[in-house]
Amino acid sequence: MTGPIPITVNGEARTLPGPLPLSAFLAEAGLDVRKVAVERNEEIVPRSLYAETMLGPGDALEIVHFIGGG
Repeated sequence: MTGPIPITVNGEARTLPGPLPLSAFLAEAGLDVRKVAVERNEEIVPRSLYAETMLGPGDALEIVHFIGGG
């Protein structure tokens, strides 16, 4: 059994209830995986690996949103 997991998202401390795939974290945050880029611990995570990338204690995420406009 695992407990709360501390992570950092865009420089802000967050706590997850337990291990969570990156794709689930993004969905819970209401983010469209087609419109974001994610860096985990200073390495870009390919979109094809979001579902299998498990977030763990101490992970640092940087999430960038792509916004269209003119």
